[in-house]
Amino acid sequence: MATRTARPDRTTARKTAAAPADTEPPVTAPTDTAPTGGAPRNGALSELHLHGLGSIDDVTLELGPGLTVVTGETGAGKTMVVTGLTLLFGGRADQGRVRAGVRAGVEGRLVLPSDSPVWARAAEAGAEPDEDGSLILARTFSADGRSRAHLGGRSVPVGVVSELAEQLVAVHGQTDQLRLTRPAEQRRALDRYAGPAHMGLLEQHRTAHAAWRALAEDLDRRRSQARELVQTADVLRHGLEEIAAVAPEEGEDDALDAQARRLGDADALRSAADTARFALVGDVTGELGGGGDAESDASTALAVAERALGGSDDPALVLLARDLADAVAVVSDVAVQLAGYVADLDADPARLAEVLDRRAVITALVRKYADAGEGLAGVLAWAADAESRLSELDVSDEALEALQAQRDAARTELDALSAQVTAGRRAAADGFAAEVGTELAGLAMKNAKVSFQIDSDPAHPGPEGVDEVVLLMSPHPGAPARPVHKGASGGELSRVMLAIEVVFAGADPVPVMVFDEVDAGVGGSAAGEIGRRLARLAAEHQVVVVTHLAQVAAFADTHLVVDKSPDTAHGVTATDIRAVRGEDRVRELARMLSGLADSDTGQAHARELLAVAAERQ
Repeated sequence: MATRTARPDRTTARKTAAAPADTEPPVTAPTDTAPTGGAPRNGALSELHLHGLGSIDDVTLELGPGLTVVTGETGAGKTMVVTGLTLLFGGRADQGRVRAGVRAGVEGRLVLPSDSPVWARAAEAGAEPDEDGSLILARTFSADGRSRAHLGGRSVPVGVVSELAEQLVAVHGQTDQLRLTRPAEQRRALDRYAGPAHMGLLEQHRTAHAAWRALAEDLDRRRSQARELVQTADVLRHGLEEIAAVAPEEGEDDALDAQARRLGDADALRSAADTARFALVGDVTGELGGGGDAESDASTALAVAERALGGSDDPALVLLARDLADAVAVVSDVAVQLAGYVADLDADPARLAEVLDRRAVITALVRKYADAGEGLAGVLAWAADAESRLSELDVSDEALEALQAQRDAARTELDALSAQVTAGRRAAADGFAAEVGTELAGLAMKNAKVSFQIDSDPAHPGPEGVDEVVLLMSPHPGAPARPVHKGASGGELSRVMLAIEVVFAGADPVPVMVFDEVDAGVGGSAAGEIGRRLARLAAEHQVVVVTHLAQVAAFADTHLVVDKSPDTAHGVTATDIRAVRGEDRVRELARMLSGLADSDTGQAHARELLAVAAERQ
């Protein structure tokens, strides 16, 4: 049902969707699917909440399994339901849809089986199931166009939601009809119908085409720019020879800098080390030339203190004496290391000059071949890049012949794949046309015949193959087959496109399917057939349909009516959405049929539609 008030757990649901992430690890899919009252096996959207969107102030829709229809007067805001679903699943936000002075939001509760692939991706994003095992998805929008998305209580990029949408919802609308009138889209539809193996072959073709084009363009470039490439290659070779003559090693510039500093400051460093060693242990070897008081060094003073405390009977002083003994050992160890440092210190002026000369040569390379701040690493990177570029600049006869052979081999492989792609399309064309024709026969176009015209041009392969694909239709026997967008009237085109959608939709694994007024321009018995086909889809999917046809609405499991009325308290027009049953539903169908909800004739016709729909499902 639909209502302006929230369900008891609505506050909890909102908090779950928008609360900051905690520190607990994400929870994987629940072991048992939440109860849905017969939800489709792939899952369903059990609840949709819209706030501040267009003329909708605050509405919560409880969506059941099967077929849900949304009806209402023209301009009442029926399409806002579809707009809300599109935004919820990552669609682009239009700031014009946000009511002034409010922050709009859309929130949905998804009930998914435990083996749904959506759970794995949601867990990667840090999402968690709600208390009842459902997955909460939410988006909020501000008037300046900015939006935020939340999935299972975690803030996520909108791109994550869009990625999940491919596995959750398929929207079929009038925009899709216009799209399918384009030959390129008709070719994609045929490829999709041909099946996964064909789509995998087509992907191989795209890869092979890219490889062939790269080789062909490289060969053309080398032939047309031979002089420039030779000159560039000479510059690169000269640079490589200059760098090879120096033969720098990685990190050598830093090592030379450190060595030069030590050699240049050898006397000062030796003096500092000797002074420190004398202070620690005195001139015990006479190497330091000292004649100072032997009792003044740190080692001797610590030893005296350690002996003084060690002779005490007080346990506390004995413990401190042990600490002093450790300190004496540390001081002695540092003194030994200082002696080794001084022994290794080189003050050779000749070695210093050698280091400075080497550093100057490397600095010259750095200035010539490296960008600012890169140092010797930039020189080595330039050399590696130059080596790689030289292989691409070779315009010798041998190199060009080898490249041509690679190009020709790639073209041979591409041609073979193109032939397989064409064969797959031709094999699928008859089956696709036959299924669409079967659907059209049930849509009051039993004499119409559709077919595919496939024109191949093997001399000019493209990423998608060598075929131009056009969907043709002959509306009745004897009529010439013409491109469907030229040979069909508005109502016929709607039925053809709906037939194509139905052919695809039956095999679509997404749990939620939305049809937005795809029955435009259709009436009479064809309208009833559209309703029957949508109801048939609803046996395997949750189907939401925005319609103006009573013949379609009569097949619904759930019937939602959009009403628009002035909100005198706020001076705006507000939209409410309510579920209708029983006599209320009869009145709505009568309004759709005759424009008069209280018409006895209209209500009688409405009851007849409901009875016929119940028999035909």
